[in-house]
Amino acid sequence: MSRTSRLLVFLLLLPLLLFAPAPDAYANSGPPPSILIIVRSAPGDLEMSIGSIKGRRTDRAFESYYVFYSGDLRSEGDYTLNVSTGRGSFEIALGTPLQSYNNIFTLDLGSRSVTAGESASWSLTLLSIRIVMTLIAEGTIFFLFDYRKRISWIIFLVVNLLTQGVLYLALDRYPPLFAYIVFSLIFGEILVFLVETIAFMTLIDEHSRLRTFLYVVVANLFSLAAGYVLITTLPT
Repeated sequence: MSRTSRLLVFLLLLPLLLFAPAPDAYANSGPPPSILIIVRSAPGDLEMSIGSIKGRRTDRAFESYYVFYSGDLRSEGDYTLNVSTGRGSFEIALGTPLQSYNNIFTLDLGSRSVTAGESASWSLTLLSIRIVMTLIAEGTIFFLFDYRKRISWIIFLVVNLLTQGVLYLALDRYPPLFAYIVFSLIFGEILVFLVETIAFMTLIDEHSRLRTFLYVVVANLFSLAAGYVLITTLPT
């Protein structure tokens, strides 16, 4: 089978491998149902509460998250969000949002309003930033391993766009809770490593299979470290 044929077969099979439905897992240690409020460019003195319960704040570049867990709110009779800063305070009625496991809202401080979910355009922008930064990092390593042929770089771009794109899209399915995202990142990178090992060792023949395997190991270890840095700095 020619390399072009192998590439076509791989591209046909990759979506089946990466998008295959995974069984749901349940554990007592998982995060409880929550209300999560996203605020872009939140001032340092911004505080939120529902009743007497204060939101737990987590800061990332561009965004801050305020989390309320259902166990904390169980004694509270209403879901009115109290927002306060040094410039004043106001209230927004959330109703009774705990109808799904994770309830995400975006707060616009300028208009003093909340919308359900996240901005699709903003999520796409962040996804693009993460993928481009990962491609630059892994591309540098690919170059340092002395891959120069055009076909090698085409395979590199196609495989990495698919695997890294699917990985970050999968991470975006989960609420931005640090421990949960880190676990998902590690598990996802293991799957990416397996897929990329098969793909590169099957499709790239510019150098020995040993060098190709070493590249995949180094690149994915670096990608895991870079992913950890990204999720602790950029919004998830």
